[in-house]
Amino acid sequence: MASTAPDTPDLGRLGFWRGGGLLTPELAGTVERLGYGTIWIGGSPAADLALAEQLLDATEHVTVATGIVNIWTAPAVEVAASFHRLERVHPGRFLLGVGIGHREALGDRYQKPFAALVDYLDTLDAEGVPASRRVISALGPRTLRLAAERAAGTHPYMTTPAHTRFARDILGSGPLIAPEQRIVPGTDASVARASARRFLDRYLALSNYRRTLESHGFTAAELDDGATDAAVDALAPHGTPAQLAAAVHAHLDAGADHVCVQVLPASDDPLPTLEALVGEVGAR
Repeated sequence: MASTAPDTPDLGRLGFWRGGGLLTPELAGTVERLGYGTIWIGGSPAADLALAEQLLDATEHVTVATGIVNIWTAPAVEVAASFHRLERVHPGRFLLGVGIGHREALGDRYQKPFAALVDYLDTLDAEGVPASRRVISALGPRTLRLAAERAAGTHPYMTTPAHTRFARDILGSGPLIAPEQRIVPGTDASVARASARRFLDRYLALSNYRRTLESHGFTAAELDDGATDAAVDALAPHGTPAQLAAAVHAHLDAGADHVCVQVLPASDDPLPTLEALVGEVGAR
């Protein structure tokens, strides 16, 4: 496991990633009791970090992280003020994940994203948000190196263990790597793949994810037209708790420090799967 700065929150080995609209204080409390180390607020949380505050208030020790605050929609000065508000009440329990989002969603606003990200980090520095308390959603080499230099590490989304290995080679042994992994409980392959395809459809149309996946083992033909069965299974594995745990271990074996799972379909109750998975993987 990589050694991060001493004041970086302890994420544990296993986390739970879920869209912010589907996270509740009650769910957070149950996830904490199951032993998960971190709850990741998915989507683009607002700069006020109100949901993070609710989840922290409802729990005792679990880390709460954003996956991710979008630099184009959440002003850095406001995010920094929210960070300090959370830190006063819940010291050491919040990790700020930031990222540049998607050109397809932002249109003309998406200009010089790397430079915009650097400017955002500069503002966080000026406002007193420590580098050790933030991670960057990094996919390519330049942004990964920035995550090592200006943050505690990286929280990549929609990646595979091949990318985790690539990221570890670039970051070296120090910085944190905390990828998100999609999982679909159940052994009925046709049902699981249908659910996975509904989820993947949007993401496989986004240029940054396509570019990353095609750089790490997938061909365009494998990802086009709903993706092949093999590609779907690699991107959103399904199966028994032991088979789902194998997907988590694949990231850990490739160099990840922490893996946060997203249970599909999002409309289903994730708790039975989370309980079974933590029994297979262990939280620490």
